[in-house]
Amino acid sequence: MTEIQAGKEAATSAASDISPVPAIELDGVVKEYQAHGEVVQAVKGVSLSIAEGEFFSMLGPSGCGKTTTMRMIAGFEDPSRGTVRLHGQDVTDVPPNKRDVNMVFQSYALFPHMNVWENVAFGLRRKRVPEQEIKQRVGEMLEIVDLTGREKRRPREMSGGQQQRVALARALVNNPRALLLDEPLGALDLKLRQAMQIELKRIQREVGITFVYVTHDQSEALTMSDRIAVMNDGVVEQLAGPREIYERPATKFVAGFIGTSNLLSGTAAEVDGGTAVIRLGERDRVLVPVGNGTERGGAVEVTVRPEKIKISHEEPGEGVSAVRGTVAEVVYLGTYNSYAVNLAGGAEFTVFEQNARDSSITAERGDSVWLSWQPQHSYAIGS
Repeated sequence: MTEIQAGKEAATSAASDISPVPAIELDGVVKEYQAHGEVVQAVKGVSLSIAEGEFFSMLGPSGCGKTTTMRMIAGFEDPSRGTVRLHGQDVTDVPPNKRDVNMVFQSYALFPHMNVWENVAFGLRRKRVPEQEIKQRVGEMLEIVDLTGREKRRPREMSGGQQQRVALARALVNNPRALLLDEPLGALDLKLRQAMQIELKRIQREVGITFVYVTHDQSEALTMSDRIAVMNDGVVEQLAGPREIYERPATKFVAGFIGTSNLLSGTAAEVDGGTAVIRLGERDRVLVPVGNGTERGGAVEVTVRPEKIKISHEEPGEGVSAVRGTVAEVVYLGTYNSYAVNLAGGAEFTVFEQNARDSSITAERGDSVWLSWQPQHSYAIGS
């Protein structure tokens, strides 16, 4: 059994054993900088744990602290306060070259004067690994990243996606226990980036090690991740699986940042059996499941996704959320139509209607329409 295969089996076994020791753990990590004589907190007390073999993403806008958090895991930044643990060991003060992690950057940082084989073998040769083992491990890794037969090419002779795979192979051939990826697909065009998302997930499954991925692209995080930490202004606003984050956002920021979401504020006119009814007019109502703390007259913040909403000219029946509005814009987007609808209270809703059978438009600009959706598709969120 080769070292790569052994590492893969060990990681798979660790992930399936539900070990209490996480691959990576942050405990109250804070990062402060001095800027213009003031103390600025880039990361504000982040605590999280990442399991062995997990594909974990840190998602958020520029300046939210996600890259700084990753650099503290790698050892390139020292926390101002808090603890970083790798596989149960405190590595807060351990230098980067002593941590069993590798990092892949957006720029790839390949050696232009070396061919693919030499780039991938570089780290092993620095460690004085026997030449026969280097040959075997590099060959295996090039097969995993689908670059067999391109060993002699130099980086300038390769596409962006191929260069990305060389950078991955160079990092993975050293058998790190975790791989950190900082916006690695940012330099690629959209189509290639989407293809590489699937490829990255496949590679992660094959090698079986922990991936920590930093991105500002919601679709990347949703496509690849087992869990996502959504960050904003130095804190984690929500930590959950992709479906949970999309369907049940914990805060207004998460609802607005992940995909497209419609937000509506109102007061509970009625609360019955865990469902609040928000009245927007004599016949308009929004039904939303709420917690035990919501009382009649209480403020409720509601989100509903555009694809959950049905648009029609006829008033819906009872038992569903139903609001009236005027179509402000219609955009044909091939697989679906996008409607911007102004509600009577001033809110603007976006509605996606899939073109399942044909490309016909349900409503035109200026039409008065009804929007309706099932109660379970309304979700009450925090601030």
